[in-house]
Amino acid sequence: MDIGMIRGLGTLVVMVAFIGLTLWVFSPKRKAEFDDATLLPFADDPEAISKVEPSRSEKR
Repeated sequence: MDIGMIRGLGTLVVMVAFIGLTLWVFSPKRKAEFDDATLLPFADDPEAISKVEPSRSEKR
């Protein structure tokens, strides 16, 4: 195996990992989990949560 073959295989591995990660992130099964994670920065601020929660429940 020469360096070109190793680089080609490395590129293939990275491409497969990227496609797999993309499918995992945009999977409809994970939407609720990621929606909850978007609120984590506001977990310590009750005022911010009260403003975000009503608009979030309207979307569902």
